[in-house]
Amino acid sequence: MDARTDEVRDQAVAAFGERSRLARLGDAIDRALAWTTEVPAAVLVVVEAIVLMASVIARYVFHSPIFWADELAAMLFLWLAVLGSAIALRRGEHMRLTAFVSMLTPEMRAWCETFATVASLAFLVLICGAVFTHIEHERFIVMQALEISLVYRVGALGIGVVLMIASGLVRLLRHGRPSHIAGAVVVLCVVAAALWFGRPPLLAMGKWNLAVFFIGGVGVCILAGVPIAFAFAAATVAYVGTMTTAPLTVVVSRIDEGMSHLVLLSVPLFVWLGLLIEATGMARAMVNCLAALLGHVRGGLSYVLLGAMYLVSGISGSKAADMAAVAPVLVPEMRKRGEKPGELVSLLAASAAMSETIPPSLVLITIGSATGVSIAALFAGGLLPAFVLAIALAIVARWRYRGTGQDLPPRADRSVVVRTLWLASPALFLPFVIRAAVIEGVATATEVSTIGIAYTLLVGLVFYRELDWRQVYPGLVLTASLTGAILFIIGTATAMAWALTQSGFSRDLVAVMQAIPGGWIGFMAVSIVVFIVLGSLLEGIPAIVLFGPLLFPAARSLGIHDVHYAMVVVLAMGIGLFAPPLGVGYFTACAITKISPDEGMRPIWSYMLALVLGLIVVAFVPWISTALL
Repeated sequence: MDARTDEVRDQAVAAFGERSRLARLGDAIDRALAWTTEVPAAVLVVVEAIVLMASVIARYVFHSPIFWADELAAMLFLWLAVLGSAIALRRGEHMRLTAFVSMLTPEMRAWCETFATVASLAFLVLICGAVFTHIEHERFIVMQALEISLVYRVGALGIGVVLMIASGLVRLLRHGRPSHIAGAVVVLCVVAAALWFGRPPLLAMGKWNLAVFFIGGVGVCILAGVPIAFAFAAATVAYVGTMTTAPLTVVVSRIDEGMSHLVLLSVPLFVWLGLLIEATGMARAMVNCLAALLGHVRGGLSYVLLGAMYLVSGISGSKAADMAAVAPVLVPEMRKRGEKPGELVSLLAASAAMSETIPPSLVLITIGSATGVSIAALFAGGLLPAFVLAIALAIVARWRYRGTGQDLPPRADRSVVVRTLWLASPALFLPFVIRAAVIEGVATATEVSTIGIAYTLLVGLVFYRELDWRQVYPGLVLTASLTGAILFIIGTATAMAWALTQSGFSRDLVAVMQAIPGGWIGFMAVSIVVFIVLGSLLEGIPAIVLFGPLLFPAARSLGIHDVHYAMVVVLAMGIGLFAPPLGVGYFTACAITKISPDEGMRPIWSYMLALVLGLIVVAFVPWISTALL
């Protein structure tokens, strides 16, 4: 008995030693990956800001535009996005839903963690060849201003995929058990075989097979803890590879397209701007001032968040950038004051949906260009509908805080208010500086974040004098990671949107809507439902480009004003975009605030209900959309 016990112990010690060696190997590779990805990504954030700021100065001050600045910025931006995606995968910072997984036993949770990593790796391995084929196709295209091959830009995709594969393998090496890895591989192989051999009956289902891939497949992956972006990507690759003859290079090109919109350049810079506002002391001064003004009101900072989103929204043209500009300023202080993380991310997401129609909005510009509606009229019509939804959210925020039992501080003395207002005045002036720069034509929506960064650094160094330079590098790395997580979701969602539209789903939907009974009321009611769904699946711009030219003439024939219908459509898509479990915007809000999606799943529905009720008011009271025309 003693001999057998010694033998078992020796085997355990040997196994433990082997695992320790593997862990040490994984740690060493992980450190190498950190230096390989984080340092270049941090440098790229700074270089992007310098390039765009130089473009603004050259054009506005010296009246000599740098014609190659946008191309250089776009090229570097894709490199930043893919490096950030690799950083997020290595750190486990890609957005995922763990509500279901958290209810499982520890053993099953560990298996789901491994399955999520293996599923992500499977997607990356499947598209690896297509990525390099896409790079080869782009090799002969020359950038117009820089006069260099486009391969210098799209080559980032190849490097990014390789780095993400390496990051995933390191995660398995450090945390995965061999039995769990084998089980996950078996499950994926069984699913792949079932799809391949089940191809004939799936094809016979017609367009109903979309539900198998984009409802069933995405839903199962999300419930199993697979990162949201990889769940979208896996379902798209499975559909394209099984149901179509299209090459996977099409999926890669759509991901590239989704991650490469120039206006998204403002995302990392606004994220960095938010971090700088906190590091320079501007955030603390602003919050102290707001607390002096509204601290004695129950839920007062919630009203401040709504007001901030109303003021900042539309400056960047990106909801992700808007949230990134506001959240780092207010969310930390709201946490300190005892507000629940789920409430914070719910209100942030809902306020982003509320502010979709506030000009200058990229969605409004897109809808105007796609349908021929006056963009100036859309800008004028967008203010009141957003205000109606903001009032609805404020009412819900007030109601949710009615029974919290928080000890509220007394109303601040006038001298305290004046002193805090003076200290916060440079910070409070920032949104007006940014908006004035856009309105006066000093900078574009993409470039304006650099003016905010320059202003914040100047004020922080001269007025507040609290900038801790040790926080700069970690802030830059965090900026890159959040940027990668956000843009990879947008890229894979764009690829999924393409698959849905190519299936003919859009044409069938339009035909059904044109045959709706009930006149303009029935048409408007169904439009709200349809565009909420489309917002969760296609996002705003793809859906607008696809359905706008088709549905606006139908709405016009029923006597619905173009601007009125545009407001309803945009707000409905905004609600869908920020409504879980499929709304990408909600997970983007979670990524920006670093709050788990699980925590906001319950509280967000009261805010979503308020948005829907506000939308109904806007839809059936046309004056709200047309009063300012």
